[in-house]
Amino acid sequence: MDTMAPIRPTVQRPHRIALSAGPAAAAEARRQVRAAICAWGVPVDPDVAVLLTSELVTNAIRHEASGTIMLTITCICGLLRVDVGDTSRCVPVPVNTPADAEAGRGLMLVAGLSTDWGYHQTPSGKAVYFTLAFEADA
Repeated sequence: MDTMAPIRPTVQRPHRIALSAGPAAAAEARRQVRAAICAWGVPVDPDVAVLLTSELVTNAIRHEASGTIMLTITCICGLLRVDVGDTSRCVPVPVNTPADAEAGRGLMLVAGLSTDWGYHQTPSGKAVYFTLAFEADA
């Protein structure tokens, strides 16, 4: 008997969630990213994805955002992409932080664990994103 594995769609419709820029935003963003990975069957490490999401949302709250943060989760061409939009136009810059510093290493973590990361201007501010490539053995 021939059986065929289900084919994973190459493009998933973007999942957009507006989050209030407050203490609960990072936890809600992590929950949303993990749920999308599970629902879509995306072969990436969900723990890495939620960690990087948390870093970007926390940066938006701490340094830049007022009001609403827009979380967008997309799956396209073998990549999971997470964008975190805020109202600031300030460019995100990784900084060299001492090893014993309590904060300041978030973007270095994003750069080190993601396949790619960056930012783009939006009509209301900017969005910082990261991508994770699908795992080959999944």
